[in-house]
This record gives sequence, C-alpha cells and structure tokens, in this order.
Amino acid sequence: MGLQIPVLNKQDSAGQVEVNEAVFGQPFNETLIHQLVTRYLAGARAGTKAQKTRSDVSGGGAKPWRQKGTGRARAGTTRSPIWRTGGVAFAARPRNYEQKLNKKMFRVGIRSILSELLRQDRLAVSSDILPTTPKTKALYEKLKSFDAKRILIVVENVDENLALASRNIPYVQVIEAANLSPVLLVAADKVIATPGALKQLEERLA
Repeated sequence: MGLQIPVLNKQDSAGQVEVNEAVFGQPFNETLIHQLVTRYLAGARAGTKAQKTRSDVSGGGAKPWRQKGTGRARAGTTRSPIWRTGGVAFAARPRNYEQKLNKKMFRVGIRSILSELLRQDRLAVSSDILPTTPKTKALYEKLKSFDAKRILIVVENVDENLALASRNIPYVQVIEAANLSPVLLVAADKVIATPGALKQLEERLA
C-alpha cells in the first residue's frame, strides 16, 4: 500500500499522487543520516593545503657555526623548525578527506531523509513549478505560496528557463533527481519535486 502526497499547483491542491511506502515511509535513522551528511561535506573539502618541511626549504647545507666555543646553542642546519627560515615541524600535506559509504547505506539514508521530510510536511509535489519563461519574477510568484526560507526544487532535468529564473533568488536551490544531495535535503525548509522527479526517485531508491 502506498502513501498519498497532495500535488500542489500555484493556488490550490490538484489531487493526490501515490508514492511507495518502502521509500517514503521509513523510520528516521539519525546516526546514518549524520554519517551520510558528514561524508558529503568531507568529500567536498579540497584537501590542497601544503606547507614545507625542513627537507623542502632551501639552504641549510652547511653548519651555521662550529659546535663549540661560540657561546651559542648548537646548530647543525638553518632548516630546523626553530629557525625563522626553517621548515614547519608538522607540515600540512595534500590529502583526500573522502569517506567510504556503500550504495545500500546511501539509499537507506536518502529514504530516511525523504520520509522525515514527508512526516514534517516539508515535502511537496508541484506539477506547475517549472517556469515557462526565464524571468525570475515568474518563478518567484510560484514560490511565494510555500512560505519557506530555503527551498530545494527537485526536477528530472534542469532546463534553461529554470536555471536562469532561479539563479537570482538566493534562498532557492535547484537539483536533478539523479544528483540528489543529502546536505541540500537536510538544509531545506521545503523540498518541492515535480511528479516526474518523484517517480525517478522512487525507481532509484526502491
């Protein structure tokens, strides 16, 4: 048996769409969702920070002064970290921050997020959310009725009209169903999906 989600148009309800309970009726798994979001945020890190160790800095080939008799502390190289021109003791190196998460865990995590969004009335389906012109005003008028600070629009394919109309609205994000991000899902106050995108999600996550 499936769950029913109202399909909303600009002004009023336009019927119901049935969704798979196996996808949109899952319990909230906070631990898995935290792991999923952390993995996405970690994967976005550049990891390109780099500093020079004592083997990377120039100079230091000769002993600065003799071992004894100068009254100064012993020194064997100017590359030492205690010298102003020396290398860094524990230098940062380029690294990969990606974390492993298998496909099954990803699907379960996304199903859990979508189910919680539905329970909190933060998930909506709209058959006419896509603008017919690239004008920002046209899309803005459609979104006003949802009364949300951060809106995520999920579509099958991002067309030129939607890309141009949404780019000047700071609180609106647009993403294709095939590239759904758990970070954007969790951050959105309202997720608006087209019927086609919803069906695509069901097929992918079932």
